[in-house]
Amino acid sequence: MQLNHLYTLEKNYFYMYSKYTQVIEDVDFVQEKLVSEGGNANYRIEVIEVGDNSFKARATAVVDFDGDGVFDVWEVDQDKHLVEVTKD
Repeated sequence: MQLNHLYTLEKNYFYMYSKYTQVIEDVDFVQEKLVSEGGNANYRIEVIEVGDNSFKARATAVVDFDGDGVFDVWEVDQDKHLVEVTKD
């Protein structure tokens, strides 16, 4: 859900400035407080790549949901391709 929200914010930013931004504060994205910090969010959200007409954002779990030592990772790009990169 948060990656889809960030995708929408990045697209709006692109329509206004003809570029994407790697600084999530530029698009007014607010990272919810992580469970590891006493909050409710299970994923850390970040923009990991920005090009002239592209971006890629990542959600990395801060919780090992099944206790196997692997943390879930999802990514979304400028075309709204949502991919689970690492499955927990």
